[in-house]
Amino acid sequence: MLTRRLVTFTGCWLLTAPFANATNADDAYIAGYAAAELKYKLQLEPPALPVKDGVITLPAAGMSGADRAQAAKALAEIPGVSAVKIAETSEVDSKEAAALAAGSTTSTTAESLVLPTGLLPTGHLFKGLLADPRWAHFSAAYRNYQTNNFDGRDIASVSFGETIPFYRANIGNSTAQWEAGLQAGVFSDFNLDASSSDLVNTDFIASIYSSARAGQFSAFGRLYHQSSHLGDEFLLRKVNTTFERVNLSYEGVDLKLSYELPYGVRIYGGGGGLFHREPSELKKWSAQYGIEFRSPWRLDFASMRPIIAADIKNYDQNNWSADISARAGVEFDNSKVLGRKLQILVEYFNGYSPSGQFYKDKVEYFGLGAHYHF
Repeated sequence: MLTRRLVTFTGCWLLTAPFANATNADDAYIAGYAAAELKYKLQLEPPALPVKDGVITLPAAGMSGADRAQAAKALAEIPGVSAVKIAETSEVDSKEAAALAAGSTTSTTAESLVLPTGLLPTGHLFKGLLADPRWAHFSAAYRNYQTNNFDGRDIASVSFGETIPFYRANIGNSTAQWEAGLQAGVFSDFNLDASSSDLVNTDFIASIYSSARAGQFSAFGRLYHQSSHLGDEFLLRKVNTTFERVNLSYEGVDLKLSYELPYGVRIYGGGGGLFHREPSELKKWSAQYGIEFRSPWRLDFASMRPIIAADIKNYDQNNWSADISARAGVEFDNSKVLGRKLQILVEYFNGYSPSGQFYKDKVEYFGLGAHYHF
């Protein structure tokens, strides 16, 4: 039953993707609008402005800081524009223009990014963490556990969540930006080996956050709550065993810093602490860091690009041992729903379980999943 539901849910994602693409603003219209905006309102005459999927590339070498910020802000406010990339060149060369025309929106050089401002803006200043098992997004995955201390070997894991910016603005007269909003997610595990695919564990995470971006540097800080709950059918099966339920609930704060390097490489790191802990003996501190690679080269025969990521967490609770999460696969450029891109990823995890009620247990699993990130 659960497997059929997961297949149906994933199928709905895939079927709706082509229709979402049809709503994208026409790039040629945006290019003309952008050129007129710069020429007649700002008295700026840059070379041609390539536009692909609503992303404008602004050649900015030779422009003053004030002109650059003013131009980027004006372009980001054009209806249909999803982002403005500031290229540190006086013009976009023929090779890059051809790449943009072919559908590549990822550069081999690190570029500044300016997003639309105001209430409920599109996009995110801090990109989602691809390999973090508890980053809020939509996903469905099958995981095969190599250990016996989780409930079953064959587990279906789903997540539902989003990071929603409520307000975004530029910082002064610069291209640096900040935003504030809400992030929330639900993460559930189902035992496919049980007769009714029992719900094993569900984690609820809700937070208020603020993030900032300046050039290739971005930061993400949040104040969050997490609680963890066992499934009813799981508890009924375990009533005569020694399994002990934990009333796991806490609040915390954390901060992550990220820097984007050329050729699609990104590094990040940060840490956090807990308060209002239940059980009270939970230790406070944790650290997190990782690396990601989003290929700037697309495989044109399938409109997809390779991606790979590794995320590592260390908790004082576990004597600072490393919880390693790694994912690799492909991202489909032409399958978008509400601005998200479909990713198909294989995954590996080795460390203390991210599923709240099992946080004392060390697990290892391999998996395959479908993910939607911004």
